[in-house]
Amino acid sequence: MLRPGTAFDRRRFLRSLAVVGGGASLANLLPGWARAAGSGDQGRAPPALSGQDIQLTIGHTPVKVDGVAAHAVTINGTVPGPLIRLKEGQRVRLSVTNTLDEETSIHWHGLLVPFQMDGVPGVSFPGVKPGETFVYDFQVRQSGTYWYHSHSGLQEQMGHYGPIIIDPAGEDPVAFDREHVVVLSDFSRLHPHQIFRKLKQQSGAFNYQRQTIGGLLAGQDQTLAERLDWARMLMDPTDISDVTAAAYTFLVNGHGPKDNWTALFSPGERMRLRFINAAAQSVFNVRIPGLRMTVVAADGQPVRPVEVDEFQIGNAETYDVVVQPTQDKAFTIVSESVDRSGLGRATLAPRPGMSAEVPPLRARPLTTMRDMGMDMGGMSHGAMDMSGMDHPAMAASPPPGMAPPRKRGSDVMGKMDMGGMDMSMRNPDNAPQVKLGPGVQTIAPMPMDRTGEPGQGLESVGHRVLVYRDLVALEPNPDTRPPQRSLEIHLTGNMERFIWGFDGRKFSDRPPPYAFRSGERVRVTLVNDTMMAHPIHLHGHFLDLAFGPAGHRPRKHTVIVLPGGRVGFDFTPETGDWAFHCHMLYHMHAGMFQVFSVRDGQKEGAR
Repeated sequence: MLRPGTAFDRRRFLRSLAVVGGGASLANLLPGWARAAGSGDQGRAPPALSGQDIQLTIGHTPVKVDGVAAHAVTINGTVPGPLIRLKEGQRVRLSVTNTLDEETSIHWHGLLVPFQMDGVPGVSFPGVKPGETFVYDFQVRQSGTYWYHSHSGLQEQMGHYGPIIIDPAGEDPVAFDREHVVVLSDFSRLHPHQIFRKLKQQSGAFNYQRQTIGGLLAGQDQTLAERLDWARMLMDPTDISDVTAAAYTFLVNGHGPKDNWTALFSPGERMRLRFINAAAQSVFNVRIPGLRMTVVAADGQPVRPVEVDEFQIGNAETYDVVVQPTQDKAFTIVSESVDRSGLGRATLAPRPGMSAEVPPLRARPLTTMRDMGMDMGGMSHGAMDMSGMDHPAMAASPPPGMAPPRKRGSDVMGKMDMGGMDMSMRNPDNAPQVKLGPGVQTIAPMPMDRTGEPGQGLESVGHRVLVYRDLVALEPNPDTRPPQRSLEIHLTGNMERFIWGFDGRKFSDRPPPYAFRSGERVRVTLVNDTMMAHPIHLHGHFLDLAFGPAGHRPRKHTVIVLPGGRVGFDFTPETGDWAFHCHMLYHMHAGMFQVFSVRDGQKEGAR
C-alpha cells in the first residue's frame, strides 16, 4: 500500500521485480562500500563519493533482502545509499534530484550546518518536489562518523538512508589499519503506513513474546499477583519494542542474516568499525563474541578509549570501535534487537567464505517498576504508609477514555503517603507544564538519572556493557560556561492509543516552539514519563551531557532516555529553527516532534 495520493506504476514495478527475481546480482543493488568480501572492494578504506560536488538521486528501486524481492526508496539505486566521504574544512555541494512522485528530503544527521541546509520540510526548507533538484551547500565544520536520511513521511523506513565519514583536517586521534562501515537497520515488506495503522489499532500488534499461562505455571516472568496489577494499569511488561522481528528483518549494510555480510581482516590488524544505527524503530545491542571492543568515538566525537564487551546503540546514534583479532578465525558481529525478537548478523573473517557461530537469542527482558519511575529500592520503607494501597496500581486517575483500575477490597488510594509526597501516576504537581489528556498515560513520580545504567535487558549479562557515564570527551568542550537558565521537557505518551508527544502535546496540536536566544547557555532536562526508551535528537547542535570531568563532558547529538529516567544536557543555541524529536520514526510520526526556535537578541518569551 502506498501513501494516499501517491501515483505509482504497479505494472512497471512488477516488471522490475521480475528482473531482480531473474538473477540480478545482489551485489549490483548495493553500493561498493556495503558489498561483502569477494563481491567488491575490500581495501583498507571503503569506496565512497567525495569531492566538492556530489550528485544524489532519490527513486523507487526493487531490492533483494535475504534472497526475497522487495520494494525500496533508494539513493542512487541502492539500500543503504552511497557512502559520502568529506574532509573537515572543505565546502561541499550536494545536488539531490527527486524522481519520486512525492516530496523528499535529506537531513545530514549530526552535521553542523546552516538551518536552511538542515533538510526538514516545513521547518527549515520547503522540501524537494517531484522532478526537482535541490542543492545543499555548506562548509564542513567537524569530523567523525555520521549519516543522512529522509525527513519526509516514512521514507526512511523504506531504505532512504546512507553513511557519512568526515576525515579530520589534522591527524586522526584514532590509530587503525583498516576500517569498515557497519550500518544497522530494520526492513519490512509491510508498507510503513500499514505498520503505523496497525500500531494505532493495537499497540502490541507485533509483540509475539507476551507472558503466557504456560510460563506462569513454569514459574517464569511475573507472578500472578504482578500480572494482575499490571493488567489493571493497562500495561504490558513485555512491550519493549513497538515493531519486532514479526515484521522486521534486521539488516547489516543492507544484508539480512542469511546474506551474512562479511568483512575481511588480517590477524593482528587494528580494525576501526564505524557503527551507525539507521533503523526506523529498533534499538540494538551489539557484541562480537570472542572480541573485546574499544570504543573511541560516540556520535562522531572522539572519546577516551573504553574497552567493553557490548554496547546498546539507539536509533540515530553512532559508535566507532577498534578491534584487533589476532587469531586466524572468523567472528560474528551480533546486533540483537532490544526486545530480543531477532538479530542482525555479519562476519569478520581473514578470508571470504568463512563464518562463525551465531549465538542464540537471549531471554527477552521485562519492564519493571523502575521503568515507571517508581523504584523505591533505595528508600526507607519505614517512611511509607502503604495501608489501603493497591500496589503497584498507582494510577487512580486514568487518562480520559480509559477504564479506572478495578478496586481490590473497599478502598483504592492510588497514592502513597511518603511524608506528604503524592506518588500517583498522574499527579499534575509532578509536571505542571504537562497538558493532561488522552495522550498522557502516566507521569513518572520519581524519575531518576539512569545514565550509569547499561540499558534494558543488559543489567546482568555477565560482561562489561558501555554506559553513558563511561564516555569522556577526548577534546576540550568548546563552551564550558555554566547554564544561564534551565528547561525541563517531559516525554509523554499513551502506549495503548499510540499517541506520543512532548509535555502532553503532539506536534499536530500546534504547540508553541521552545524559544531560545542565540548564544545563551541552557540546561535542558529530559524526563521520560513513558514505559519505552526514546532516543532524542536535536538538529544542528551537540549536547554536552551533564556529567563527567569539567571541560571534557561527553558530547552527543542523540541521547537515549530510558523509561522512568531523566537526562540533563547543556547546549548553546545557534540561530534558526531546529527540529527536536524522538528518532523512533513512528513515535515522531505520531507526534513526538517539536521545534527549537532560536532568535538573535530575544529578550522575552523564552521557555
